[in-house]
Amino acid sequence: MENPQQQKAFPVSWDQFHRDCRALAWRLSGQGKWEAIVCITRGGLVPAAIVARELGIRLIESVCIASYHDYDEQGALKVLKPIDPKVINLDGGKGKAVLVIDDLTDTGKTAKVVRDMLPEAHFATVYAKPTGRPMVDTFVTEVSQDTWIYFPWDMGWQFQPPISHGTAG
Repeated sequence: MENPQQQKAFPVSWDQFHRDCRALAWRLSGQGKWEAIVCITRGGLVPAAIVARELGIRLIESVCIASYHDYDEQGALKVLKPIDPKVINLDGGKGKAVLVIDDLTDTGKTAKVVRDMLPEAHFATVYAKPTGRPMVDTFVTEVSQDTWIYFPWDMGWQFQPPISHGTAG
C-alpha cells in the first residue's frame, strides 16, 4: 500500500460516520435474522455499536486482527483474539446467524480470514474499496483503491487546505 500522504484523502467526521453507519443498518434491516454481531477490531467497534442499536442485536463479539502497522502500510495479518466458540456455534458453526461488521474493507485480506472462520456469515462494512469489495455482502460507500480514509477517531481539529492548492492530505 502506498504512503497515505500520496493518496487521495477522504476525511470522515463523526456526524458523517454516524449517518453512514445508520445507512448500513437500514440496508441490513430485513436481510437476515442475526443472533449476534462479530465486529472486527478496532475499526468495526463503532459501526457495530450503531448497527446493533438500530437492529436490536444484543450479543456482540469481537475478533481482533491486526493488519495496519503505524497507520501507513498494511502488513501481515495476525489474529490477536479469535471469535468465541459459543458465537461460532450459534447455528452449527457456519455463521449463518452472525453479522460481521467492519468500518472498511480494503484489500479483502482481513475479511477472508474472518470468512474462513464464519463462511456463511453476512459481512457488512461502511466503506469498501474495489479490491476488497467481493468479500463484502453489504456496504454503504465505495471509494477508490488509492483513497486513504481518515476516520474521526484518527483525527483532531485542524485546518484542511483546499483541494485546489494541490495537497490532498
